[in-house]
Amino acid sequence: MRQWLPKGSKPRILSPPSRHKVANSGFVFPGTGELIINKSEVFNYEAVIASLRESLRKVCLPENRKVALILDNVPWYKKAFRLIETEALPEYADIREKLTIICLPPYSLDLNLIEQCWRVTRREVTHNGYFSDLQTMDGALNKYFEEFRSPNEKFRSLCSFIHK
Repeated sequence: MRQWLPKGSKPRILSPPSRHKVANSGFVFPGTGELIINKSEVFNYEAVIASLRESLRKVCLPENRKVALILDNVPWYKKAFRLIETEALPEYADIREKLTIICLPPYSLDLNLIEQCWRVTRREVTHNGYFSDLQTMDGALNKYFEEFRSPNEKFRSLCSFIHK
């Protein structure tokens, strides 16, 4: 929607007050731009571990190959890392054998590849938009994410700084 506003004004789009949110975990493969999205009800270490397992099931890895996963400093990522790597608990051996976790230093979100994808997603799907309910927004996000489940140039080029 477009409208005329006085120069310098800051228009606001009203939305119903809510504490509800759409919780998506995302993994992007920098070489191809492929995106894997997993939904959960909450953000916590248990959801992270479940999301890792679900994503590893979706990825076809050759024998004796691992995926490198970059995590930032969100508390639930730190706890998942501690349980999987530092304490090396036996119930997470399935994750350790297929995954190498790399933790980013604090305040380095620009190095986290998935943050580049979230930034573009917000700009193209949710920014300055009104969704009458959470299901409508979730549907718009799902439709957008569906485009990037296979190799694509858009997300590959977002992550291209990693290959140089």
